[in-house]
Amino acid sequence: MGRPSAPAALRNSEPICRVIGREFKNCTSVLEIGSGTGQHAVYFANKLPWLEWHTSDLEDNHPGIVAWLDEARLDNVRPPFVLDVRHPPNIERKFDAIFSANTAHIMSIAEVESMFRVAASCVHGEGKFCLYGPFNMHGKFTSDSNRQFDASLKSQNQDMGIRDLESLDSFAEANGFRRTGLYAMPANNMIAVWEKH
Repeated sequence: MGRPSAPAALRNSEPICRVIGREFKNCTSVLEIGSGTGQHAVYFANKLPWLEWHTSDLEDNHPGIVAWLDEARLDNVRPPFVLDVRHPPNIERKFDAIFSANTAHIMSIAEVESMFRVAASCVHGEGKFCLYGPFNMHGKFTSDSNRQFDASLKSQNQDMGIRDLESLDSFAEANGFRRTGLYAMPANNMIAVWEKH
C-alpha cells in the first residue's frame, strides 16, 4: 500500500493512547514531534477525536506520514510540517500539549535538550509534554533488554542511547516544565509527563 509500518507502533499504540487520553483530556491541540511513519498520529486522532493532532518530522519522512493520513482521511489530523530540532523553525502558533515517542534515544543529547526548548516555545502556559520511550533511572538501566538495546544503538552511532530520566528532568526544568507523571509501559518503556508552570 506504500505506507511505512513500524512494528513497535503497532504494539504500543493502544497502551500509549490510554495514557495520553487521560493526560490530554482537557486539551484540544497537540503537536507531535517526530511523527515517524504516521501510524501513531492516525491511531490517536481516531481514538481521541476531541484532539487536533499536528504532525511534524524531518522532510524525508513526510511521504510516509502523508500516505497514512491520506488513507485514514481524518478531519482532526494535520499534514506534517518540517521540524528538525537541530535547526528548529519559528513556530508561531501555540499548542495545548506536545507528544513525542521513541525520539530521545535516537537523538544526540544536545538534540534532546533542543527538543525540550522547542516544546517550551510552542506550548501554552500550563501545557503538557508527554515523552514515550525507554529511560534509565538514577543512571541505571531498568532491564537487561534495555542495556542490550543501548549497546545496539551505540554500535550504530555513539551519539544515540537511552537517556537518564534525571537528565530529562533537568532539561525540562530549565525550560519551565516540572514532571507531573511517570507511567510504566509495556516492553520496559515509560511515559514521562511534564507540565509548564
